[in-house]
Amino acid sequence: MTTTTDAAPNTRSFEADVSRLLHLMVHSVYSDKDVFLRELVSNAADACEKLRYEAIASPALLGDDPQPRITVTLDPDQRRLTIEDNGIGMSAAEMAEALGTIARSGTRAFMEQIAAGEKAEGSQLIGQFGVGFYSAFIVADRVDVTSRRAGGDEAALWSSDGLGTYTLGAVEASEVPVRGTRVVLHLKEDAADYSQRFSVEAKIKAQSGHVPVPIFLREKPDAEPQQIADGAALWTRARADISEEDYTDFYRTNAGQFDTPALTVHYRAEGTHEYNVLAFVPETRPFDLFDPDRAGRMKLYVRRVFITDEAQILPRYLRFVRGLVDSQDLPLNVSREMIQESPVLASIQKGVTNRLLSELNKLARTEPDRFRQVWEHFGAVLKEGLYEDYGRRETLLKLARFRTSNSGTEWRSLQDYVAGLKENQTAIYYAVGADLDRLASSPQLEGFRARGIDVLLLTDQVDSFWASSGIDFEGKPFKSVTQGLSDLSLIPLNEGEAPAAETSDEVASFITFVKTTLGEAVSDVRASDRLTESAVCLVAPDSGMDRQLEKLLAGAGRLDQTSKPVLEINPRHDLVVRLSALDEAEAGLREDAAHLLLDEARVADGELPVDPRAFSARLSRILLRGIGGA
Repeated sequence: MTTTTDAAPNTRSFEADVSRLLHLMVHSVYSDKDVFLRELVSNAADACEKLRYEAIASPALLGDDPQPRITVTLDPDQRRLTIEDNGIGMSAAEMAEALGTIARSGTRAFMEQIAAGEKAEGSQLIGQFGVGFYSAFIVADRVDVTSRRAGGDEAALWSSDGLGTYTLGAVEASEVPVRGTRVVLHLKEDAADYSQRFSVEAKIKAQSGHVPVPIFLREKPDAEPQQIADGAALWTRARADISEEDYTDFYRTNAGQFDTPALTVHYRAEGTHEYNVLAFVPETRPFDLFDPDRAGRMKLYVRRVFITDEAQILPRYLRFVRGLVDSQDLPLNVSREMIQESPVLASIQKGVTNRLLSELNKLARTEPDRFRQVWEHFGAVLKEGLYEDYGRRETLLKLARFRTSNSGTEWRSLQDYVAGLKENQTAIYYAVGADLDRLASSPQLEGFRARGIDVLLLTDQVDSFWASSGIDFEGKPFKSVTQGLSDLSLIPLNEGEAPAAETSDEVASFITFVKTTLGEAVSDVRASDRLTESAVCLVAPDSGMDRQLEKLLAGAGRLDQTSKPVLEINPRHDLVVRLSALDEAEAGLREDAAHLLLDEARVADGELPVDPRAFSARLSRILLRGIGGA
């Protein structure tokens, strides 16, 4: 039964357990203890930036102390850490609003205020969500905040143990500076290291060493402050003002490398989104370059404050690049530890990736020797993009360099390859394998060599995937020399090479016999126009998968069964001709020879005989016959 009532519903406020909420904020929002230092230094930098902005209209706010600074004071005896700034400061009412209300951000309110008018040029405000301050309770069991607003006469003290309540009251103005904010952390026992210089200095330099305010450190309350950060960031300076030594020192310090960068990319992007980029291509290959779990090494800053080194700024095939991106307008999530998926981030990813590839192309054109070294170290990784990044495939193909059957140990570009195409050649031919020397001497290349056709020799695992993905370059498709018919008959032979004679009836009959004898071990047996020196070779069926790719997939357990290969026989080879001449009385010899030809082709392809015992027995019978033993 359904009943109705005309009574209006009651409107009630949500209730919250503030102590529980603070506990969640401290232990769930942030996963890294050190983040509190970054947050408090960022807040201090914001306060200095607010003062600079307001002093444009009211210069008197600066008084006799115009230079912004942040001072960190350590007190290991009392287990205290103090972070102080000479920025805008707060009145008692502002402290109640900013510190007494979780998720009420003074920075956000300030941003909204200036957004109502013209955008403040150079405004560099970090906080957006008003919860960063509470990260102090990760390491402190009490936090005292003393502040006086610039231009004001009164000072106030806010204090809390982070368990749900706080106190706020006036304090003698003589106990605080003329302006600014002092945050005192009474550290927990397990956080005593944060009152030690060796711990605090390194963390501040790593996380906040580039904020636009100088940072000073006092080792003890009565010690002289020493500057540990100058408020300048290398990437914000003009490239013309930076020496190669400066770049190298920065690269080694921030990337943890000991070599010299092979390429430095430094620029500022302006327009819809503004950000600075400083990226380095190493001169040597990192030891973990091919680790499947290896992430990129690009750090993300927002207005010169370090945010994370786990942002996927570059695609995986550029994971060897070291450096940073400093965004002016990237939105952050509530903890700043993970960036939101946003159009801004997508725009940065696209812009930085395109610029890096453009700079690599420029290096290839202007300094080919240096680029060759880069390719030798990182070419195998860059080629992953040919398979993964369809939109930039053409750019990556122009970057790519290959060793070929005609170039020896030299690298060739695809532009060079296409420029040297033979008459009637309509494809870019390639061979895939694990060993360069074995590929270069592969029997499948013989017919190409007889016509002077260059073949790309591909020895990286990723080559099997991108080369067989239907890719082309300047309208020329890539075609494996071990797949399907070679289609070489239309391409003229080199001068001095004798044209192939017609396959005799005897040889044709022998090829049919071999096919019948081998049965299901192969999908076909046919005369070859790609062999000129060897007797046999294996190729994939016309519609089958490239043999090397098939081996990789089978080895990784991604194929239930492999296709049967095609055995190609050179009808002009002396061995084939003599075997074809054997009569019916030599049926046993012909049968052994058929199986041995298949095993010979397998061995030439880097495989083992499928049945080693049968192979050994057949070989023994052939040898005995040859020395008159049977």
